[in-house]
Amino acid sequence: MHNHEPVFLSRDVEAAVVPVGTKVTLMKGELATITQSLGGTYTVIVNGNMFRIESKDADALGLEVPTQRVPTVTSGPVTQEQLEQQVWESLKMCYDPEIPVNVVDLGLIYDCHLTPIGGNNYKADVKMTLTAPGCGMGPVLAQDVQNKLLSLEPIDEANVELVWDPPWNQSMMTEAAKLQLGLM
Repeated sequence: MHNHEPVFLSRDVEAAVVPVGTKVTLMKGELATITQSLGGTYTVIVNGNMFRIESKDADALGLEVPTQRVPTVTSGPVTQEQLEQQVWESLKMCYDPEIPVNVVDLGLIYDCHLTPIGGNNYKADVKMTLTAPGCGMGPVLAQDVQNKLLSLEPIDEANVELVWDPPWNQSMMTEAAKLQLGLM
């Protein structure tokens, strides 16, 4: 999370409009209030509108660009079970820009399947949904999930499919997520 302190953008920066996902350029000198900084992305309010800024652009907010936090891989080949655990930990670093809960605890990840593709390399296939079918952030979140998967050394391929069946509902959230959002 972040402390909601306004900052002036130090340079032009690409951002995604929340919730539609359209890419725009925020201009140097604009006042931005950081409302969320989770999983390496930043949600900001500029001129009354909400935007998502990627971690690589943290410097535009006057912040240090974070180093990519990849779950530690044990030395030597990992077992498929170890990799599955790393995959789920990595997916917990993906956040909806409007909700301060990761996509796993929100119940948006329906399935994650690893397939060996030779050596100690794997293909990851993920089925995920969104809290609302019309959410324009779907491609942005799916890309974030794919990037997190590909950041794990044994993952050479990652496919993320947005699915709508079954439709998401609040009962799919973990108890911790419900508690965090005041739903318990």
